[in-house]
Amino acid sequence: EMDWMSPETDTVQLERLKALTEGMDTIIMGRVMAAEFTRYWEDVADNRPESPEHSYAKIFVETPKIVFSKTVKSLDGRNLRVENGDLLSAVTNLKQQQGKDIIVYGGATFVSGLIKYDLIDELHLFVNPTALGTGKSIFQARKTFNLLNSVSCSNGVVINCFEPVRK
Repeated sequence: EMDWMSPETDTVQLERLKALTEGMDTIIMGRVMAAEFTRYWEDVADNRPESPEHSYAKIFVETPKIVFSKTVKSLDGRNLRVENGDLLSAVTNLKQQQGKDIIVYGGATFVSGLIKYDLIDELHLFVNPTALGTGKSIFQARKTFNLLNSVSCSNGVVINCFEPVRK
C-alpha cells in the first residue's frame, strides 16, 4: 500500500531521481517492493509519454534490476532477475565489481538488512508529509549518520542525504 505518498512528483524530486540514476548501473530491491514498483514504472515508460516521470521511468525500465527474495525464483519485469542467495555475500560481491553505483529501493525489511550489514554508503530518505501512526522501521539498532544535504520540495517531500558514520 503506497497511498500515503505524495500524489504528485515534484520537479525537484524528479531532478534528484535523475541525478541518482545517472550515476548508477544497477538497481536492487526486496521482493515486496519489486512487483508493484516495477509494474508502475513500466506502465509510465510504455503508456504515459506525457508524464513528467516518463524519462525517469525509461531509465528505471532499462536498468538491470536484482530482486532479493527467499520465497520466489522469478518475477515479471524487464531487465530483472531474482537473487535467492545470502544478502550479505551477494551485495558485498556486487559492490566489489567494476561499474557505477548501485541504487536501492526498499522496502523497510530489505533496507534494514542492508543497514544491519553496513552495506549502505549513502542513504537518500524521501520523507513524505504524512504521519502513519505505525509502520516498519528500517533501523534495527542505533545507527549514526552525517547529513550531507537536504532539500525540500513543493509537494512537502523533504529529501535528506546521509552517510553512515563508520568506526
